[in-house]
Amino acid sequence: MLHHLSIGVTDLDRSARFYDAILSALRYHRVWTDGTAVGYGIENRDDKFAIKLRSAPISVPDGFHVAFAAPDRSAVGAFHQAALTQGGSDDGEPGFRPQYGPDYHAAYVIDPDGWHVEAVIIGPS
Repeated sequence: MLHHLSIGVTDLDRSARFYDAILSALRYHRVWTDGTAVGYGIENRDDKFAIKLRSAPISVPDGFHVAFAAPDRSAVGAFHQAALTQGGSDDGEPGFRPQYGPDYHAAYVIDPDGWHVEAVIIGPS
């Protein structure tokens, strides 16, 4: 349904390092960059997710989160570790979430601006 999504960030360099790390763990790539934004997606394709520099403090909407598809369970763990290394905070260690289904395997983090981000794979790894 969605074509793409963008979020505001207060420090483009810091956020680009964060998203470069967590999204590369999920095999996504930076597909474009300019002075005020960075786009991510599948290599040699259009962006599906972008971060955009904003001067005002970011107000993260209550209940909003972004979930990225992971290629396998080990990538979920790599995403989580990369987030913590790049200044994110833990919001749920990698593991199964049976409340969402028997094969729902995910990890949750909060980025440096307070955005809630998830990596998930459903089904066998």
